[in-house]
Amino acid sequence: MKQYFNARVAVVIVYVLAMFMSALDSTIVNVALPAIGEAFDVPPSATGTINIGYLVSLAMFLPAAGWFGDRFGTKRVFLAALALFTIASALCGIAHNMFTLNLFRILQGIGAGFLTPVGMAILFRTFTHEERPKLSRILIIPIALAPALGPVIGGLLVDVLSWRWIFYINIPIGILALVIGKVYLQEHLEKAAVGNFDYKGFLLSLSGFSMSIYAFTEGAIKGWTSPEILITGLVGISFMIALVLVELRIDKPMINLSLLKDPMFRIMSLISLCSAAGLLGMLYVFPLMYQNALNVSALHTGLTTFLEALGLMAASQIMPWTLKRLGLERLLVFSLLGTIIVFILIALSASSNPWLLRVLMFGIGFFLGQTVGAAQISAFKHIDSASMSRATTLFNMQNRLGSVLGVAILSSVLGASDAAGAEHIGLLNYQYALFGAALFLIIAWVIAIRFKETADKLNPRIHLDEVERGKQSG
Repeated sequence: MKQYFNARVAVVIVYVLAMFMSALDSTIVNVALPAIGEAFDVPPSATGTINIGYLVSLAMFLPAAGWFGDRFGTKRVFLAALALFTIASALCGIAHNMFTLNLFRILQGIGAGFLTPVGMAILFRTFTHEERPKLSRILIIPIALAPALGPVIGGLLVDVLSWRWIFYINIPIGILALVIGKVYLQEHLEKAAVGNFDYKGFLLSLSGFSMSIYAFTEGAIKGWTSPEILITGLVGISFMIALVLVELRIDKPMINLSLLKDPMFRIMSLISLCSAAGLLGMLYVFPLMYQNALNVSALHTGLTTFLEALGLMAASQIMPWTLKRLGLERLLVFSLLGTIIVFILIALSASSNPWLLRVLMFGIGFFLGQTVGAAQISAFKHIDSASMSRATTLFNMQNRLGSVLGVAILSSVLGASDAAGAEHIGLLNYQYALFGAALFLIIAWVIAIRFKETADKLNPRIHLDEVERGKQSG
């Protein structure tokens, strides 16, 4: 097999396959929930636990991914997580009741919690900062294409075969990634950098993130003032505050918050968090609006939102050029501004011609794709190899938090009509929610502007340093 690939190409292939499988799973399950409920004779509301268990277990183990990768080796941990996700997918397919399906989804979530940060650490250790912009043309495939294809593939599998195939589809992808990864991936350990396992940090993060994620995802459904949500949310947030205090005092913490002292990493992480909140919030609200308020079929809704993925892929192809041409600061400011304008136009044009909405969806992917791509590859510019696993873990934790916040807050906006006693959520409520999604991007835009101002002030010093180095070398 080694004659067909070299190690660097294999890293990209394994990463893309693993992320494609994980990203596909995040959306393909949703369309199968009615069929699963019917098969196991449970009400629609009960099928929500299939996603909740997955999200909570992912959030519980995500913070520990960096330590395990550094301590036991990124190759070993990545392949173990990949194997767990693949085996759990097969077990989900043969589940015979809701209890076993939920149990196997929790196992899937544990595997997914390790996959992304450890895989990203392997990738960014393999390719230099200068090589990453061109690499983004390939990496956008799992980020953009898989979530958009999920509802389409899921619908076909459920209609033609059965709901079990939405899990079986992961098996060949996982096996292929495992075989290539076993042969080509290089082991990397950072034992000296990690120290002993941070049990206090792990227990606090496990409790804090799981309870907070549960409260955020279920708050809009069960009511933010219900005792269950209030207690779970407040206790979860308290644990997370305690986690920050504990991690700041430990010499070698599991979650290295000192990485946020690097302005590039901190600012790019915040922009990514807000972008994830806005995008995932919009992708949650728009399909509901299109089907429930405008009575458009699920197929046409999926085809309309699919244009956003095509926009992301188009953005990935020109992002290296625009990044070089405009520079990071201007690219972020212009691309975020473009996305904000398109979000507002979608909210205002919700009932307009479908093709106008498809063009606007493409515009979201095109503009925001450049923001997300540039922020992701730039965040790790000053992160050294020893800190890479912790940095990718922290970066992914913030992205996951942004996604949950976006969906939770916009769900509450939609739930306002229920609180008012309305039988159905009206178009205006959906439009308000879309404006709310735009607010997340406005926050990211303000951060980008402040970053541009800071960078402009620092540029003369940077240029002077370069001149001095030139004189010394001369």
